[in-house]
Amino acid sequence: MRIAVALLAVVALAALPWFASDVIVQFGISTLLLAVLAQGWNIIGGYTGYPSFGNSTFFGLGAYGVAVAMVQWNMPFWVGMVFGTAMAVSFAILLGLPVLRLKGHYFAIATLALAQVVAAIVSNIPLFGQNIGLVLPPVNNDAMFYELSLALLLMATLTVWWLTRSRFGFGLIAIRENEEGAAVMGVNTTLYKVMAFALSGLFSSLAGGIQAYWITFLDPASAFDISLNVKMIIMAVFGGPGTVLGPIVGAVVLSAVSEILSSEVTNAAGLFFGIVVVAAVVLMPRGLADIVHHFRKYGWRYFVQNIRAHRI
Repeated sequence: MRIAVALLAVVALAALPWFASDVIVQFGISTLLLAVLAQGWNIIGGYTGYPSFGNSTFFGLGAYGVAVAMVQWNMPFWVGMVFGTAMAVSFAILLGLPVLRLKGHYFAIATLALAQVVAAIVSNIPLFGQNIGLVLPPVNNDAMFYELSLALLLMATLTVWWLTRSRFGFGLIAIRENEEGAAVMGVNTTLYKVMAFALSGLFSSLAGGIQAYWITFLDPASAFDISLNVKMIIMAVFGGPGTVLGPIVGAVVLSAVSEILSSEVTNAAGLFFGIVVVAAVVLMPRGLADIVHHFRKYGWRYFVQNIRAHRI
């Protein structure tokens, strides 16, 4: 029954561009890409337990891979996707080996500065357009970008679903719960963490490549935007980190509310995300998915227990 419902949902989403308005399709592209980013962060943050603030770096590298290949080398879009993904995954592996030895807030602080460092480097390289940026060839085909984004989200979600049933995924969960204990039980924690970091970077870079071609303009400030990393974390945490569908639910709900607030009250969107951060951390640190499982049993006491357990 679950498989049938999932297939129907995918078919319905795939058919959306053929009967929805252009505004809805564009909103769908943006939301799907944010869901991919949240799902990618879910691999390293939700399942491995390492709160990365550097996924926007992989997003920017994937975007620049497409931009450089199409603008500077006159190569097709798919070559740019491969080039951007190769840069992001290589960077994740080389960076992950030393950085993933840190834990907790030390790891978070180390990854927080990545986007700014890479943006500063890119802004001084002529191949990447320096601070001026690169203008990609325009393509007026939102339906294509929507289907690409949906296919990428489906691939990311199936990967996360595979993690819940594979030896590799069990190893990541063991690292999240007790890394020292996982090492004693024979889990190669360094290898597993680097692989999770690279896999997270893979999906972030692919989303960046699609975004760059869709927007048709790229500069360091937009490619390596730290606020994008904050959004993907909030969406994953709000929906439920360490779950298959939680990041998708978080991305859809928060994107819809943010879009409404942005159109009705311009200054309220940023305030809303700030309130969501505080509420999610204090009231539901395990996200909406955990509420669904436990609210029926505990009722409103569920939030009281979270406040007591996670008080500062």
